[in-house]
Amino acid sequence: MDPTTDPLSQDALLNLLLPVWQLAIGVCVVAAVVVVGFRLAKRGPSRVNTALLLTGGAVIGICALGVLLERL
Repeated sequence: MDPTTDPLSQDALLNLLLPVWQLAIGVCVVAAVVVVGFRLAKRGPSRVNTALLLTGGAVIGICALGVLLERL
């Protein structure tokens, strides 16, 4: 059987590349969070407080939604 058409060999290659893609996505997310954090900090404490409240509310909402959907 040709290794280029063998589905098992293709899956093995993708499984080897998966951690690299996860690392690349993680690095991009961390970089974006750092940049946004610095820009937000330069705008002053009132903006930071508002951003923290909005972010906290979003996290609580997503967690509540996940709990509710899990029980269905």
